[in-house]
Order: sequence, then structure tokens, then C-alpha cells
Amino acid sequence: MVINSHDYDKLDLARAITPMWDVLTADERTLLLQRIQINSYQKNEVLHGEGEEPKFMMCLLQGKVKVYRSSEQGKNAIMRVIKPTELFSYRAYFAGERYRTVAAAFEDCVVAAIPLSLIERFVDENPRFGKQLIVDLCVDLGQADNRTVVMTQKHVRGRMAETLLFLEETYGLEEDQHTLSVYISREDIASMSNMTTANAIRTLSAFVEDHIITTDGRKIKIIDEEKLRETSRNG
Repeated sequence: MVINSHDYDKLDLARAITPMWDVLTADERTLLLQRIQINSYQKNEVLHGEGEEPKFMMCLLQGKVKVYRSSEQGKNAIMRVIKPTELFSYRAYFAGERYRTVAAAFEDCVVAAIPLSLIERFVDENPRFGKQLIVDLCVDLGQADNRTVVMTQKHVRGRMAETLLFLEETYGLEEDQHTLSVYISREDIASMSNMTTANAIRTLSAFVEDHIITTDGRKIKIIDEEKLRETSRNG
């Protein structure tokens, strides 16, 4: 089902970014609501490309988004996966850079876009807003640093277990409380786990043989979460 951006009121964004909304003045809130753009994207559609000039801070309202970087060999390295209500695509603007990554939809999604020139104005005029933005950015960088360490220090099985747990934490489970609520290709799983696609396929098959997970196409069901966490811990 294609998600329609017209189904969203701009106040949905205000509720989504509560920490930032709470520190804005009444006039700033009015201005923000006037300038928000709410856009819908279909699966695999690009939100912004590598080398583009940053123009909007984005907030995911519904769906799933991946942020990745392409290598000279044509392989994609997934740097982040975005969950609903998360802010993204603004670091490059404040660093005075063009985007070094691509943001694309994992599945149909709705994204709110706020002009970065307006965000910069709020930072200049509202110290509380600027502090909240710094807090959010620091949290994001801390999580990225931790994931980088994990993905370079653990062995193949540990990295795969960490990725599956990360997907569970980010997107949750379906109603059966076992199936990951994201259908992801083997190539994307490999990219997130810092391994080749062939290694990812072999490792997932080993997890199936060990009765840790079951797979059905892109669906992955965790049947022994404790064993999966133990595999992640042991690396």
C-alpha cells in the first residue's frame, strides 16, 4: 500500500519531534508549521543523493529509510537505518559540506522536511533549541561510533547477531512477537554486518541450522533470542 503524504497534518510532525517542539517559542512554532513540507516516497526512491547540497532537515513519520555510501566498486555500505520520529540529513549542512551519503526508502514512507536555513535561524536565535540539536547530534554520533566498533571487532557470527538485534530494536517485531518488522535483502543485511553477501547468506543459514532463526524470503523470525544475544555477546 502506497502511503499518502496528504493523510498527515503538519501537527503530526510537532508531536514527532516533541523535544525540539517544546523549546520553540510560539512565533517559532507558527513559522515552523508554515515551512514544513510533508512528502511521500515509494520503496527504493532516493530522498537525497551523494554530492547534493543539503537543504532540508528530515524527520521520518512513517516507513523505513536507509542511509548508505557507495564505493568505487559499486557496493553500498549502509551507515544508518532511520526509525520513525528520528531526525536525519542535517549534519552535512552545519559542517559546510555536501552530502557524503545517499538516503533512500527501505519501503514506502512519509518524511517531513524542514528548511535547514530555518533550523539555522532557530539555532542563532534560540539557545535552548541549539542545545537540543547538539544533544540529538551527539546521541546519533555516539550510536554510530559504538556500531562501528562492534562491526570491526566482532567475528562474522557476532556481527550478524548484532545486526539482527539492531533491526529488532529499531523496527520492532510483528504481531507474533518473533518476526522482524522489516523485510530486508541479503545484500543490505551483508552491508549492515560488514561482510560479503555470500558470507551473510552462509551465516544466516547457520543460524537457521542452529535453530536461532527461521527465514521465509526476506522475512526473518527470531525463535531463540537468548541464543542470538549470547552469540552477539561472544562475538
